Amino acid sequence: MPSTTVKRRSARKTGRGDAKRGQARKQASKAHLRVVRSGERPSRRPTPRSAGAPDRAVALLLVATTSLLLIGLAMVLSASSVSAFDRFGSSFLFFNRQVAYAAAGVAVGALTARMRYPAWERLCGPVLLGAVLLLALVLHPAAGTVAGGSSRWLAVGPITVQPSEFAKLAVVAFVAAVLARRWKRIHEVRSLAMPIIPVVGLVCALILLQPDLGTAVIIGGTAFAMMFVAGARLKHLALGGGTTLALGFAAIYAEGYRWARLVSFGNPAADPQGNGYQALQSFIGLGSGGLFGVGLGASRQKWLTLPNAHTDFIYSIIGEELGLIGALLVLTLFGMFVYSGIRIALRAPDRLGQLLAAGITAWIGLQAVVNLGAVTGLLPITGVPMPFVSFGGSSLIVSLAAVGVLVSVGRGRAGARPARSRSAG
Repeated sequence: MPSTTVKRRSARKTGRGDAKRGQARKQASKAHLRVVRSGERPSRRPTPRSAGAPDRAVALLLVATTSLLLIGLAMVLSASSVSAFDRFGSSFLFFNRQVAYAAAGVAVGALTARMRYPAWERLCGPVLLGAVLLLALVLHPAAGTVAGGSSRWLAVGPITVQPSEFAKLAVVAFVAAVLARRWKRIHEVRSLAMPIIPVVGLVCALILLQPDLGTAVIIGGTAFAMMFVAGARLKHLALGGGTTLALGFAAIYAEGYRWARLVSFGNPAADPQGNGYQALQSFIGLGSGGLFGVGLGASRQKWLTLPNAHTDFIYSIIGEELGLIGALLVLTLFGMFVYSGIRIALRAPDRLGQLLAAGITAWIGLQAVVNLGAVTGLLPITGVPMPFVSFGGSSLIVSLAAVGVLVSVGRGRAGARPARSRSAG
């Protein structure tokens, strides 16, 4: 009997609970029906992501960046060992420097990842001004360091700084801040062009004077990509792009060595000991690797045959030593980087975050495409390093700092600024 009484009481409680839940559902459906009839949208509260639990896109970004960095360290050691021993008597000179650059870059990247990215809206002006002053200073004969016919570096004691690398991040932050403020007027030519076109044009002009056409192309292409993401009219972008291409062609035609590179690009075998030499040696390295490569450290092209083997043409050594498998692995990692950057941009909390993430992703992706195109013969040789992989302190540190900004955007470190829909602009 007692057990029967307990069962009856529990059944009554269950029945009362079901009735309450049913009544609550009816009230909710009635409220929803009233909202639909009135033509209003039901309010939805965004579910904030936890800052301590990284998004999957951020995790994928870090995996891709770390993998490229480790591959780069191994390949810099392999590709530079012969030239470093020949010039300085130590096979580990460039490798040791790259390890130091990587450590500094990781520290700077960790700092930018902890920053709230809206701070770049305030910092972009001073950072851009500093980059422009350094770009102007590098052109002074007493300050700039000339190498390979170009004045691109500033020597600060034993450290060499390349201001054009810092200009990339400065331009991305500046363009993102301007477009985020003028989102509602993005379809107006004046709001779109001023002051973005004059500022980006000044930076590119100073870089062209070094001369460095490849970096100028990357900065200009990144700015156009950010305008496209911001929603600028295609006819305005087409007009600006056509004008830029005409000016670029004029810059190529004005310099004899650029025009010779462009001509030899179509048929490098026509000048195998001159303008076509580097491209042909790169093809030999890529082609001799086969499917699995000749083995790590066993490259023959690095024996002073392929110029700039540890910098601009390191991908050729990757193809030779690691084969098609290693070359495709590097391509896959860059694809992961771009995919995760796009995901972060799509899920950014606000306009500034979207544009920062899109700009950094476009910059790294475009630079990788330009480098790979030159090494494989799909594009003319421009002297642009491969991000995270090629030897170079300024490029590596600034690229890792940009990855930190992407991480900050991906983790939603924007404070209390609410996300707005695209229709708001």
